[in-house]
Amino acid sequence: MHAHKSHKLSRVLASSLLGLGLLSTIALAQDATKVKGIIKARSGEIIVVQTDTEPALNVHLTDSTDVGQLEGMLKARNKKMSMAALIPGLPIEVEGPRNGPNDMLAQKIRFKGNDFQQAQAIQAGMHEDKQLNAEQQAALEKHNAELAAQQAQLTEHNEKIAANKAAIEANTARFGQLDDYYIYDEVTVYFANGKTALDPKYKGPLAELAKKAEGVNGYMIEVKGFASTSGSAALNQKLSQQRAEGVVNYLQQQAHVPLSRMLAPGAMGETGGEEKAGADEAESRKVVVRVLQNKAIAGIS
Repeated sequence: MHAHKSHKLSRVLASSLLGLGLLSTIALAQDATKVKGIIKARSGEIIVVQTDTEPALNVHLTDSTDVGQLEGMLKARNKKMSMAALIPGLPIEVEGPRNGPNDMLAQKIRFKGNDFQQAQAIQAGMHEDKQLNAEQQAALEKHNAELAAQQAQLTEHNEKIAANKAAIEANTARFGQLDDYYIYDEVTVYFANGKTALDPKYKGPLAELAKKAEGVNGYMIEVKGFASTSGSAALNQKLSQQRAEGVVNYLQQQAHVPLSRMLAPGAMGETGGEEKAGADEAESRKVVVRVLQNKAIAGIS
């Protein structure tokens, strides 16, 4: 008799807990909001998004953030993407709960394939030409001023945020263009002709670089692959891409660099103008790995 009552009580408790779980799930879904905007800047796990109503919305990324690219004529198919694809200039739709004014947590992020290609092209152009004309400089100063003003308002409403999170958000308010970085450290990895496999002798220096990067506030890691001028341009582009991807895989899987700290790997193809006259082409078959810090965060003018 006593065992029967205990079993019945257990079933009642289980039903109650299940009901509470469903209520929590429903409440969470109700709290989630959707916003559309353009990525203006990025610092670590935070991207700054400009919407129609918010010039600087701080969107927080986590390891569980679902990032996808919409494909097909009707944009009905969804291709899972890395967080490294979230680059400045990319129009996105973000879904998740609000943490406060101008601040939200990203549960799901979606973007269109053609928008991603255009943002990549813009980013490549920014890296190639760092000479800002007077109009661009004025726009940059205006943008930084708007971010600083938004940060002041955000700080007022988030006094109870942990000190480390507050520091990251303060740095985000001063974040400039992607090409405005301070190179904190770098490692160059060389490859044999036509080869893409990572030589074990470089694993130690890469692991040491990743460890050192952890002490850099708001750091990002950039990986660029190169090839010599021998062979076709298409083959060299493929080789440089595969070399860069191999180094990125090692950094993520063995050196434990978070996805949110990696910039999308770049393939430069032939090194072209970077080669010195008469230099051995072996010097051109390489991958350059850099630890970057935004100059505004570092306090460098």
